[in-house]
Amino acid sequence: MRSQLGEKIRELRKKSGMTQHQLAQRLGISSSAVGMYEQGRREPDNKTLLELCSIFDISSDYLLGKDEPAESGVREVSDVFDEFTRILSSQQCLMFDGVPLDDEDRGKIVDAIKVVGAVIAQQQSSKRRTEGS
Repeated sequence: MRSQLGEKIRELRKKSGMTQHQLAQRLGISSSAVGMYEQGRREPDNKTLLELCSIFDISSDYLLGKDEPAESGVREVSDVFDEFTRILSSQQCLMFDGVPLDDEDRGKIVDAIKVVGAVIAQQQSSKRRTEGS
């Protein structure tokens, strides 16, 4: 029987493109421990929980199910950007137009996303000011 925490760990791991083995290596634990977390047969200790939050760049509240996104499916674009950035950073052997991306290339993509986000935020801010007048 899977626990909510176990399902969240599994979901985050898969979204990040990691295998149980890869996550276990990053956590410094066995693959079977990750499997047991995901199956709800074992729960990670506090140190491991914090490390999971760091790896997936999430809050402990989110990991523990206290900070769930709205049930309506509405999401902030900034959350989507953050999720994409995490995925992009964790992918191994990622290619763009048939050419492998290095860390510098990934950084350029992340920077471009941040620029787009800043432009949109500025436009939204100007729009609110205009509508409020």
